[in-house]
Amino acid sequence: MMNITGTDFESKVKIIGRTVCFEDILWCGLSGSGIGFHVKAKELKIVMAGDNTTQGEVTEGKARFAIFLNEKRVVDQILEQPEKTFVLFDGDKELEADVRIIKLSECAMSTMGIKKLVLDEDAEIQSLPAKELQIEFIGDSITCGYGIDLEEAETEFETKTEDVMKAYAYQTANLLDADYSMVSFSGYGIISGYTDSGIKQVHQLVPSYYEKVGFSYAKPCNQLELAKVSWDFSKFQPQVVVVNLGTNDDSYCQEEKVKQEEFQKKYAEFLQTIRSNNPKAKILCTLGIMGGRLFPFVEEAVKEYQTKTGDPFIWTMKFDEQLLEDGYVTAYHPTVVTHEKAARKLAQKIRELLQ
Repeated sequence: MMNITGTDFESKVKIIGRTVCFEDILWCGLSGSGIGFHVKAKELKIVMAGDNTTQGEVTEGKARFAIFLNEKRVVDQILEQPEKTFVLFDGDKELEADVRIIKLSECAMSTMGIKKLVLDEDAEIQSLPAKELQIEFIGDSITCGYGIDLEEAETEFETKTEDVMKAYAYQTANLLDADYSMVSFSGYGIISGYTDSGIKQVHQLVPSYYEKVGFSYAKPCNQLELAKVSWDFSKFQPQVVVVNLGTNDDSYCQEEKVKQEEFQKKYAEFLQTIRSNNPKAKILCTLGIMGGRLFPFVEEAVKEYQTKTGDPFIWTMKFDEQLLEDGYVTAYHPTVVTHEKAARKLAQKIRELLQ
């Protein structure tokens, strides 16, 4: 048998999104992260590894993931065991397919490990090709596809109802035939995470983790902390960076001008961080799917940043706000219909920027 383990992946498969190899396992935290490869084999087994959420009794926080054969979703599960093997080819006859393993749920709650691929000795495997366009999406629960599989607004979140592939960012990448990388955390913002008490949530800030592999309360191998692993930006240099932040900050800022101006100032500072790590990218700053009260301050932040830096490659775009007739999912988040509308608008804007 041929065993391909985590340390072999960079030379054998396509790495999707931000990942880290630890103890010979490729760990995926952020939404949409995973691997892709083309295989010709009689036997193919995928061995998945669970983090420390698989050792307890908590169910709503475990990682949801999918496995695709030629774009058909053949596995869609919650990872509930420290190790589980999935048999894709059983050895009876030689088969050929494109395979992708994608993390559907988000980083903060849990991570997943791709431990090894087991193939017959005569198998052939190679990376899926890179696409011409690369896009990075920086966002919050909307980008993660929060609660998208449960169209009931008055419900609590569980990872089993989250699917990044149905959300606007992934759909935009599909429309543009682009490779993507997601950096998104539900409830996170620029100066404050979501609050219903008026108390600033300074522990839930995207800028704090933007230069890391991610952030998770879970620990791969019961010891790795993603927030302590710096991300190597040379591994993915996008032509476009889309920022969709401010929805959670608005819960803190409300109509208070001082807070809104603080948001504007910190947003402009974050743009400098984004630019320093993505020197050639076009940056597009968006807001509005769940409300656009802070959008004027996003616009002012971009102007402030441009005045300071002279950077001409940055733009803004306001999303259309979700409509009652299109429904709501968990905690009044957008439905698939709303996400599809947003994806079409965003894809068209990116096409214009790339002309």
